[in-house]
Amino acid sequence: MAIESLNEECGVFGIYNPNETVAESIYLGLFALQHRGQESAGIATSNHEKLFNKTDTGLIANVFNDFDVNKLEGDIGIGHTRYSTTGSHSKKNAQPLIVNGINGEIALGHNGNIINTEELKDKYLSEYGIEYKTASDSEVIAYMYANSVGKNWFERSNYCMRYIKGAFSLLIMTKDELIGVRDPLGIRPLCLGKKGDSWILSSESAALAHIGADFVREIDNGETIVINKEGINSSMYSSRSKEHKMCIFEQIYFSRPDSVIDGQLTYESRLKMGKSLAKEHPVDADIVIGVPDSAIPAAIGYSNESKIPYTEGLIRNRYVGRTFISPNQKLRELGVKTKFNVLNRIVKDQRIILIDDSIVRGTTTSRVIEMIKNAGAKEIHMRVSSPPITSPCFFGVDMATTSELIANKFNIEEIRKIIGADSLGFLSIDSLQKSVNAKKNNYCNACFTGNYPMPVQLDFDKFHLEKIKQK
Repeated sequence: MAIESLNEECGVFGIYNPNETVAESIYLGLFALQHRGQESAGIATSNHEKLFNKTDTGLIANVFNDFDVNKLEGDIGIGHTRYSTTGSHSKKNAQPLIVNGINGEIALGHNGNIINTEELKDKYLSEYGIEYKTASDSEVIAYMYANSVGKNWFERSNYCMRYIKGAFSLLIMTKDELIGVRDPLGIRPLCLGKKGDSWILSSESAALAHIGADFVREIDNGETIVINKEGINSSMYSSRSKEHKMCIFEQIYFSRPDSVIDGQLTYESRLKMGKSLAKEHPVDADIVIGVPDSAIPAAIGYSNESKIPYTEGLIRNRYVGRTFISPNQKLRELGVKTKFNVLNRIVKDQRIILIDDSIVRGTTTSRVIEMIKNAGAKEIHMRVSSPPITSPCFFGVDMATTSELIANKFNIEEIRKIIGADSLGFLSIDSLQKSVNAKKNNYCNACFTGNYPMPVQLDFDKFHLEKIKQK
């Protein structure tokens, strides 16, 4: 886990099994996706006559603490775990959402963020007289699909893809079908699995293994999958991008190390990042330490390449929530002190290479460096297995605003002084691309370059729908 967590998008998990109930398996699958969002969670199912739904704020275990998941009847279901990228942390924004339209009743779970919500409301949905219950872009997507033009879900999905702009990996459930959709750029991940008679759709392949399912393949950008009693069928959006623009932070941080992303095991990608970091920014030191957990593979890679021994120097308290959940900076900073403990005897009198996967604001990074120095470290050389983050994300990652990004305001030497490191080095964009076996223009790296895969409104605010609603 990064010292300063980038705020993940969401996780989706759905099952179609014509021979048994699916709620319990979805519940288990969601646990493997808990890292993608801790604000709210939910499951919706269908018994082909009625849709059932249970959602609430909190972790998956809290949402279903006193609730018997077997009350969610049916052999089709979708689950969702959420971190808000549009709309606040509120029970009403929890997913899956259930809406009605000309295409009937559907449940929807969404991972990502769209950037033309108001345009969709005004131009394409206003004629239906919809009364929105949430301040979430996901509800707008749900109503688009519930009211889209077309004689089947492939035509309806193609209609929606023409107008929805941004990142969206979707699971949609009707009374009789499970539908998976990945946006034309493929910004957010989605994959297909199989277990016996079950077909599974999931944000990450690690969740498939969690229920004993086999990974089949990743859903392609612009692809719609429909699973029903007739089997599984697929259709490609004709105007989908030839360039695959998955968010590169899936490889750096978001996805679990045991997930396959864009054909590559994430753990191996992070090892390569660490090795490249050691080549680009060598330094004479005694030990290499990684910030638990996501920076550990990069730290091992750095150690292997540099021949400087890797050891644990920071212990993470696994029962403390991620610091980004804290509602303000003061609580976030206090969270750092309870989140990590320094192994004083390990770091005392040592020259340390400290590896993390990113630096966002810099404030909590400086506090961890201070903690290690107070434990007696001689030197701390900070190495980061990603380039400097200079621009915010508008496609499902609530990392920070432009003014909050330390690398947007300061150069590397200035950042080094601010965080209190003896030296500082970031991985280059070119080495990052090579580490993930990327083809040219094969990932979205706008947070490093400012080159977005589509035009964006730079003053976009995750609470903009709520502000509009209050006017």
